[in-house]
Amino acid sequence: MNILMISHYAGAPQYGMEYRSYYMAREWVGMGHQVTVVGASFSHLRKAQPPVGRECLEGINYLWLPTVEYEGNGWKRVLSMFQFCHQVYKHSKELIAFQPDMVIASSVYTFDIYPCHYIARRTHAKLVYEVHDLWPLSVMVIGGYKKWHPFIVMLQHCENYAYKHCDMVVSMLDKAFPHMKRHGLTEDRFCCVPNGYLKEEWENAGNSSLPQEHAALLAKLHEEGKTIIGFAGGHTQSTAMDVLIKAANALKERNDLAYVMVGSGPQKEELIQLAQSYGLKDFYFLPPVDKTCIPNVVQQFDICYEGGVHSFLHKYGTSANKMIDYMLAGKPIVKSVDEPGSETERVGCGIQVEAENVDQVREAIQTIADMSPDERAAMGAKGRKYALENLEYHTLSQKFIDYVGVGK
Repeated sequence: MNILMISHYAGAPQYGMEYRSYYMAREWVGMGHQVTVVGASFSHLRKAQPPVGRECLEGINYLWLPTVEYEGNGWKRVLSMFQFCHQVYKHSKELIAFQPDMVIASSVYTFDIYPCHYIARRTHAKLVYEVHDLWPLSVMVIGGYKKWHPFIVMLQHCENYAYKHCDMVVSMLDKAFPHMKRHGLTEDRFCCVPNGYLKEEWENAGNSSLPQEHAALLAKLHEEGKTIIGFAGGHTQSTAMDVLIKAANALKERNDLAYVMVGSGPQKEELIQLAQSYGLKDFYFLPPVDKTCIPNVVQQFDICYEGGVHSFLHKYGTSANKMIDYMLAGKPIVKSVDEPGSETERVGCGIQVEAENVDQVREAIQTIADMSPDERAAMGAKGRKYALENLEYHTLSQKFIDYVGVGK
């Protein structure tokens, strides 16, 4: 089978995020399928940019299309979206010659549905609209745009068009169908394939040693008998790490607890200053580590934290990669996100509380910290079992094809 994925922000290990397109394509190639991924020459998510043109990586055929470089969310980023879609049209003849059986529109924003539909129609391929975030709804909520803003109107028209013309929506958000139904999608064309993990990365985790700074601090805390509450990820407003700091302040009389934050982000200095203002002696900030080291870092934690700000967007579901890391490490989780029926609740691998609720976060940390090591291990084991059985990319990539029903 020939699979064509159009993904503006597509990444690969040597380039950086985002990795989902690479993981899926890698598995499909392993199953014997031919895969072409079309991405832009520039993405703000990557640590390095690919060369314009064709490239073959691990059996995946990439086509990198030229787009403008940009910073932040200004007009140049919007320009790059239109450039990318124009370039897909421009290269449509060679993409049609690939004779795809499945065309996947997976660029986060909605504009790419038009060139993808064009190619799918001319090759009689199944058209799949892959939803990462609910654009334009997310843009309106986060950016404060009104529904009659010209950019939002365009995005909304494209979203409606996608739900009308696609053969299947593959959503990373498991509770998103009610929103999609309001915009024209029928239930028989909705399925959820969340983010996952690559088995080899976790099996080879032992080959990646921790940086000396990280290894020394974690070893010291373990020697002191501390229960380590950890976080690994972006230090941004959306992760609500200030709530964890305030909860730690409410628990600072407990000398058995320590907090280790691994990562970087625009809020890091502000968070460091907040922790210092409370005089927290056992609250540590460490630099980010290479992706291959994440399993080793998380396995050093006793309790893992995931936070979020109040947002009704979360009622449609979340699919954070750090949650998968936490579950695979077999660690109990304190999840402070407004997501009813989350994996944490369903699986029983931690305690879910209201977003931005310092008292509830404090109580959840205290409850898990007061458990015996065996009780904590049993709670964490539920998450590991769930992840191993449901979230490995080989399983997810096969589900993707099965849901779409290519060739049926």
